Amino acid sequence: MGIKISTMKKIHECSKCGAQFSKWQGRCNECGSWGTINQEPINLETKKDPAVSPDQPINFDEIGLQEKERIKIGLDEVDRVLGGGLVAGSLVLLGGDPGIGKSTLALQIAQGIGDTLYISGEESASQIKMRADRLKSNLSGLKFIPQTSIEKIIATIANQKPKLAIIDSIQTINSTDSSTGVGSAAQITACTSQLMELAKKSGIPIIIIGHVTKEGFVAGPKTLEHLVDTVLYLENDNRDFYKILRGVKNRFGSTGEIGVFEMTEVGLKEVTNPTNVFVETHSSPASGTAISIIMEGSRAFLVEIQALTSKTSFGYPQRKSTGFDLNRLQMIIAVISKMAKINLSNHDIYLNVAGGLKIKETATDLAVCLAIVSAYLEKSINQNILILGEVGLSGEIRIVSQLDRRIKEASKLKFNKVITAKNTNIKNIPNIEIIQVSNIAEAIRIIV
Repeated sequence: MGIKISTMKKIHECSKCGAQFSKWQGRCNECGSWGTINQEPINLETKKDPAVSPDQPINFDEIGLQEKERIKIGLDEVDRVLGGGLVAGSLVLLGGDPGIGKSTLALQIAQGIGDTLYISGEESASQIKMRADRLKSNLSGLKFIPQTSIEKIIATIANQKPKLAIIDSIQTINSTDSSTGVGSAAQITACTSQLMELAKKSGIPIIIIGHVTKEGFVAGPKTLEHLVDTVLYLENDNRDFYKILRGVKNRFGSTGEIGVFEMTEVGLKEVTNPTNVFVETHSSPASGTAISIIMEGSRAFLVEIQALTSKTSFGYPQRKSTGFDLNRLQMIIAVISKMAKINLSNHDIYLNVAGGLKIKETATDLAVCLAIVSAYLEKSINQNILILGEVGLSGEIRIVSQLDRRIKEASKLKFNKVITAKNTNIKNIPNIEIIQVSNIAEAIRIIV
């Protein structure tokens, strides 16, 4: 009697990055994550490689430059983030926290497109219909299948040939090609790869919804974001009812674009003028408040910087920041103390960016600096003044990028003065006075 040797073996795989190890360990050596190593079965059975014929290479000189027509969704904020609409044959990943509104946004996209196939591995048809009724959505062109098998999903999409396919969510889909569990790194990678192949061959755009972890990343391997064409994140602001759709990857357009929505009883409503969201109108000038402007992709957003200072009661002074890098805040405080001769060593300092925006550029450094000084001196800054400039370690004010576009946006509103760096090469803009300063001491003298 012959001995049957099992072709199955257990390996240990990181659920975050997909790295494999021969034995279990607490920390992944590749991505550094703790507690993400899981045991997964693999099939060791070897398959004979079929005869492979070489491909015929394509000469780039013979390739036309015809641009693919984009499919307009009808939601201007979504179309803007996508770069003008959906590209035929593209694979889009929509991520976000649980309950943030991903499925709601997906239904509204389906309504805008019309001929859409909605595949759900989490909800039944009646549950989807209940949400649609609540949102008062007209989904007459929507077709639905509850399915988790990627093979059946691909066969259905190829058969139905919809204008758009939506899969909710990728973590619930499984493939027979992978022996690992549902939601594992291998399963997610295998399913996404097959969907990408289908999208490219058929020309049908596909949107896959992905859940995020507590760290804010899409659950599954990081390679998932590398496989898809476009990655969109739906984020919460600190007041919960405003949502920000952010494009972090786009092979067919610019990255960094954002769309602003308000969550209402009938779904996500587009916010056409985000300035009203991120900048508050005060009945009377308040100390510790400064207005600046940031660039998110091609859009300019006014932001309100709020600062609060108070004498330290116990020991080491506290430094707290919301929406602004804490390390950079510490640097700006040190520059103020050294170069402006304002002693902040015995004061707690709290900084907040109103509206829930997170500032990732240095153009607001000067606004942060003046907001802190304003709070410390208890003197308000005129709300008609826009403040733009990067602060260096020696207290110098540096020129910011796209200054013309920022100031033109300010000219459409109530601002009549702009404080910025010297030697700024900017064209004369009607009704706007450009005040150029070389260091923070000069800027402080203007507001004092």
